[in-house]
Amino acid sequence: MQIQTFKVEEWMNEYEKYCKYDLGNTTVNILSIDELLKMCEIDRKAFWQNLSSKKLGYGDIKGSDDLKQGIASLYQHINPEDVLPTAGAAGANHLVFYSLIEPEDNVISVIPTYQQLYSIPASFKADVKLLRLKKENNFLPDINELKRLANKKTKMICINNPNNPAGSLISENLMNEIINIARENESYILCDEVYRGLNHDGSVTPSVSDLYEKGISTSSMSKTFSLAGVRLGWLATKDKSVLKQCMSHREYSLISCSILDEAVSALALKNADKIINKNVSTINEHLKILDDWVRNEKHVSYVKPVSGTTAMIYYDADIKSKELCDRLAKEKGVFLTPGFCFEEEFCFRIGYCKGLQQLKKGLEIISEYFRQFS
Repeated sequence: MQIQTFKVEEWMNEYEKYCKYDLGNTTVNILSIDELLKMCEIDRKAFWQNLSSKKLGYGDIKGSDDLKQGIASLYQHINPEDVLPTAGAAGANHLVFYSLIEPEDNVISVIPTYQQLYSIPASFKADVKLLRLKKENNFLPDINELKRLANKKTKMICINNPNNPAGSLISENLMNEIINIARENESYILCDEVYRGLNHDGSVTPSVSDLYEKGISTSSMSKTFSLAGVRLGWLATKDKSVLKQCMSHREYSLISCSILDEAVSALALKNADKIINKNVSTINEHLKILDDWVRNEKHVSYVKPVSGTTAMIYYDADIKSKELCDRLAKEKGVFLTPGFCFEEEFCFRIGYCKGLQQLKKGLEIISEYFRQFS
């Protein structure tokens, strides 16, 4: 089976080594276990004694009760039995496609987004149609275009909410319009929701799995909960047939998740509000720096993000994104992700939450670099 090169992951693997000013990372406030314990007001000694006494067997094949209860608490209508843990959200997305998509199935995916959502179904020989999110439409799906692409053969509609890389957010009203199209065609909706909970105004957007009977939510501990090193994700859906098919395929590739990852994740989920509130505060502090820079830098523009930790920055210099980001990395130590990784040009993705001083200095260097094009 052939698959397209995963551009963003390959880029990050190669260019992180040049990184002095990390504006490519998409996480926020990455936590150590000690920091997590302190935030959750858990006795460190008692926690480690409990963890070190665990037998390192397979644990609960479908996930521990504490973990699934914690995940279910993030939703309005999802119960623990509606949750299936996976190896990260990447594992959840792959499992959904592996379980449900067959050759010649019609799949619609938004773009730009995380490349899994269109390259994996294409590798399974599905007929993938791309719904382009445009800057002039605030990187939101065009409902009329979706209606044109969708039909009775549409097996699945793939979206990403909040969006990576643009930081846009599909409102509940717009989501219901997408759901109406899916329901009319009896299509699944797969929604990658790894940044859900990080709305900059503190609001919480309903999950597609709470709104639609054939909605499938995927997420993880990586972004919202600052635990990317805990390779724990999940899918959540009220569709029992989807859970059954995914569990059947999961048995061939995973068996179970790590009981250590599950224990740390369950603790974080019990204290979700503390982690999320801290992260949203950090995001807003950093976004103010980025927003001031965009407004004062004559060579760039953007649609201000409203959720998540990333934004797409467009520039007017006559240089392709790959070359620009290559030069900035190798010559200046500024790590960015070029737009070509998302099938866009004359733009780059910035992750603006790694560190305040890194952000300020990195933006300063980018401005200095653009002066040669004036």
